[in-house]
Amino acid sequence: MAGGFRGKHKRTPKLEARGTLESVDREGPFKEWLGMPDLYRYSLVVDGETYSYQTEDAELPVSVGDYVVFRYKETKAGKWVDRNSLGVAIDPSTFQRD
Repeated sequence: MAGGFRGKHKRTPKLEARGTLESVDREGPFKEWLGMPDLYRYSLVVDGETYSYQTEDAELPVSVGDYVVFRYKETKAGKWVDRNSLGVAIDPSTFQRD
C-alpha cells in the first residue's frame, strides 16, 4: 500500500487571518538550546485577537497600523502564527492602473 496514513489521518487545515495590526510586544532574545540562533517571541494584537509569533528576526516585516495577513494554528497555549507567513496584505484595488 503506497501512501502510508494519508487516507486515515486528517490534517487540520491552516487557518488564515487578516486585519489591522493594533499592537506588538517583543520578548527575548531566548536561547532554546546551544547552537540555535536567538529567538524572539512577539505578541500581536490583530483586530482585538491576540496571536503569538516566534522568529529569529529582531524586527518584524510589518508595523502597527498595517493591514496584515498570516496563517496560524490554534493550540492549548493560544493562537500561533506560522513562521514566515506574516506579511502586509495587498489590496488589488489600491494598485494604480496605467
